[in-house]
Amino acid sequence: MALADVVEQIKDFDVNDIDIDRIGVWPAVAKMAVCIFAVVVIAALTYFMLVKDLNINLDRVVAKETELRRSFELKSFEAANLDAYRAQKEEMKKSLAALVSQLPSDTEVPGLLEDIDERGAESGLDINSIKLLPERAKEFYIELPIDIDMVGGYHDMGSFVSGVAAMPRIVTLHDYDIKMDKGGSLLAIKIKAKTYRYKSPDEG
Repeated sequence: MALADVVEQIKDFDVNDIDIDRIGVWPAVAKMAVCIFAVVVIAALTYFMLVKDLNINLDRVVAKETELRRSFELKSFEAANLDAYRAQKEEMKKSLAALVSQLPSDTEVPGLLEDIDERGAESGLDINSIKLLPERAKEFYIELPIDIDMVGGYHDMGSFVSGVAAMPRIVTLHDYDIKMDKGGSLLAIKIKAKTYRYKSPDEG
C-alpha cells in the first residue's frame, strides 16, 4: 500500500463507520490501530502480571545475594584467623582466671580483714575498727565495702596504702576522711576499702 493511499484512508476514516461485526472489511488504518492497541494492552498486562513480580523477586534475590556475600566474607575471614582467635580465647581465659583468683571468696573475707589489720600495724597505725558493710551486687561481681577507722602519722598512712596495694587480693581504697586527732599530733583517718568477689550465675 502506497503512503499516499494510507494518508488518504486516514483522512477519510470515520469512527462511526466502524462495525465490530465487519472487522474483516475495516480500513487498513483501523486494523493497524486495533493491532497496536492490542499489543500495548498485552504488553501492559504482561508487565503487571509477570514482569513486575519478577523484578520484585529479582531485587529480593539480589539483596539476599549481597547479604550472603557479606556473611561469606565474614566467615571466610574468621576461618582464616581461627587459630589466632583460639589463641586469643585461651589467653583471655587465663587472664580471667588470674583476675578471679585475686577475688576473695566468702570464706576468705575474715582472713582478708586480718591482712588489712596487719598492714595497719606494720605501718605504725593504730586501728580503731574495721567494719565489714553489706555486700553490693553489681553486674558481674559482688562488692564488699569495708569501713576502716585508724590513727597515725602522714607517712604511716602512705605506708599503709602501699601495703594494701601490694596485697595478693584486690582491695581498693576510697572516700578518704583525714583530720587532726584531739591531741593534734596525729591524724584521725577514716577510709572506705572495697574488695570484690566473683558473682556466680546462681546469684543472678
